[in-house]
Amino acid sequence: MSHEIFRKLNELLERGEPCVLATVVRTEGSSSAKPGSKALLNAEGRNVIGWVGGGCAESAVRDEALRAVADGQSRVIEIDMTDEVLGVGMPCGGTMEVYIEPFSVKPSLVILGHSRVAEALATLGHLLEFTVTVDDAAATPEAFPYARLITHDPDLQAMGAGPSSYVVVATQHKSDDLGCRRALEADAPYIALIASRKRAKIVLDQLRAQSVSDDLLARIHSPAGFDLGAVTPEEIALSVMAEIVKLRRQGTGEPLRAQAEPAAASPAR
Repeated sequence: MSHEIFRKLNELLERGEPCVLATVVRTEGSSSAKPGSKALLNAEGRNVIGWVGGGCAESAVRDEALRAVADGQSRVIEIDMTDEVLGVGMPCGGTMEVYIEPFSVKPSLVILGHSRVAEALATLGHLLEFTVTVDDAAATPEAFPYARLITHDPDLQAMGAGPSSYVVVATQHKSDDLGCRRALEADAPYIALIASRKRAKIVLDQLRAQSVSDDLLARIHSPAGFDLGAVTPEEIALSVMAEIVKLRRQGTGEPLRAQAEPAAASPAR
């Protein structure tokens, strides 16, 4: 059964569906499930395959699985099956501990362009465990060894952006407006345009002329990234990836030192 569960887990992840693996790690007293029993639940909390107990444990595992999908954190829960008031709702007898392990889909980094900035972005994206796609006719495996390459896509229909994709438009030529429009159509949560202020204004004006609303244009980050005083292509890529991580992890972007607890006041003498 374990082989089937892990095979199904891989299937879900390959389809881009987050899921949760629940494993019984300890039982005490009367319990139908035994240590090592497993169940795979989807993002809606529905049991896909496996079993960690009947009605006594099922609802508790489902509720905790939904929390794990939301926050991405593993946890061990203790289920009291002896008390219908304080436990899970019916006196089944015994207690059990279940390890709840969420599996999330890797975020997607889609890069349009083949410049040095694009190369550095692809390398950083790989190091940060993004699935990296580069859509550009001039992209080569030597320049982008960690990326999936799309080299024949003049209309940018195959770039594969979606609601979990972070898109960086770094073409630096006349297709910038098309790349931004395709990212907006895909509802990507982050769209960066690597361009000078003058070039960015031209692109945004082109999109306005194509009836793209100002509300949608406000979603395009340009200038993109944080103000690091970046000069080199690698530094520019770092500033953009820092902004992506901040958005993805819901950080503040403030220096950690600024968030430190204030030092305790010295006692009066």
